[in-house]
Amino acid sequence: MADWAPVVIGVVLFVLLSPGLLFSFPGNNKQLEFGSMKTNGKAIAIHTLLFFSIYAVLIIAVHLHIYAG
Repeated sequence: MADWAPVVIGVVLFVLLSPGLLFSFPGNNKQLEFGSMKTNGKAIAIHTLLFFSIYAVLIIAVHLHIYAG
């Protein structure tokens, strides 16, 4: 059986934490912008750190597994 948790969680977090899609922290004009569809270098760096930390906690610390079949 294949463990699908890393793939599913990675895709979901990538979509949710794409800078500018749902929110951008820090934004271009304000500290937090929602749905601006614009980003900057600082926002990319912060969203990358958020993605890695949440992904690591769910996969490594919580031992989340999803098996199909």
